[in-house]
Amino acid sequence: MAANSTLFSPYKMARFNLSHRVVLAPMTRCRALNGIPNAALAEYYAQRSTPGGFLISEGTLISPTAPGYAHLPGIYTDEQVEAWRNVVDAVHAKGSIIFCQLWHVGRASHPVYQPGGVAPISSTSNPISEKWKIFMPDGSPSVFPEPRALTTAEISEVVQDYRQSAINAIRAGFDGVEIHGAHGYLIDQFLKDAINDRTDEYGGSLENRCRFLMQVVEAVASAIGVERVGLRISPATDNMDAVDSDPLGLGLAVIERLNKFQKEKGTKLTYLHVTQPRFTFEEPLSRNEEDRVYMEKWRKGYEGTFMCSGGFTRESGMEAVAQSHADLVSFGRLFISNPDLVSRFKLNAPLTKYDRNTFYTHDLVIGYTDYPFLPAQ
Repeated sequence: MAANSTLFSPYKMARFNLSHRVVLAPMTRCRALNGIPNAALAEYYAQRSTPGGFLISEGTLISPTAPGYAHLPGIYTDEQVEAWRNVVDAVHAKGSIIFCQLWHVGRASHPVYQPGGVAPISSTSNPISEKWKIFMPDGSPSVFPEPRALTTAEISEVVQDYRQSAINAIRAGFDGVEIHGAHGYLIDQFLKDAINDRTDEYGGSLENRCRFLMQVVEAVASAIGVERVGLRISPATDNMDAVDSDPLGLGLAVIERLNKFQKEKGTKLTYLHVTQPRFTFEEPLSRNEEDRVYMEKWRKGYEGTFMCSGGFTRESGMEAVAQSHADLVSFGRLFISNPDLVSRFKLNAPLTKYDRNTFYTHDLVIGYTDYPFLPAQ
């Protein structure tokens, strides 16, 4: 990394030339009514686009079994692909690059969201504890049901769902994809030893628990090219009981396999995107020494572009880049209420406070596209 880099320094990310390092993090917003991206999504993403900027879409469903919330967009039907094209075109018109985050929630679902009302699939048949709640289509909270553990044979079918969704994303015009392997969702349910209780080749050892992830990476990369693929992981976060007994070791194990994969292919992934340990889905917590050690070791271990996320501010983001702890920093909550976040950061201007109550509502304007921009300078 060049000396004295900041959030506003240009960066070469695989084939892409970025003009700054402030990335739109993937965020569920529940505005794709009936699973179809609409004009509001095009406006939302275009508002947050800048020349040479990088955006990652909200989690986008890879199959009919993938949802765990209402009104999430998919990328598995021709209608969805065509609808996404309008969104991508709006982003490209502003000069930004956009990746599609490929998502399957696994056991973080409910029969109400599943075809035929069946149990959601996972690595395990154990449900998420009652500490966590799932929200029904009417907004009421409920407990997570018992999932159904995928058979060994079925896992390859899910891998193919990721592969086909990646192909569909490129058809829709996306510049690449991010595989969502974090935050207690399906891939994370295979990675974490507090969840994965399998006795086949996908459970037990670190090698086995990483197998599903690496099969997805291989399938997606072979379909669209290694240099169009990013991956998000969160080895140390505990969202929806996704705990591991050795988070540092788990992160290093994934990184070791990614490095080996990249050497074999002779090409690096676009990036590795890691959620810092103290991230929460409520409010960000301050980092402690353990967090710092984890992130620095993962950063040092990975041979490629390293992006971090999880409660960063302008100041902590600037520090992360200046100290070479990250090449890129993704921002979520702050980007929700500040569509011109890049400009505000550059000017060190005041930020608009977000309204948590409208994060996941289905209104196509309020709390979505109606946050103010700075007055013209």
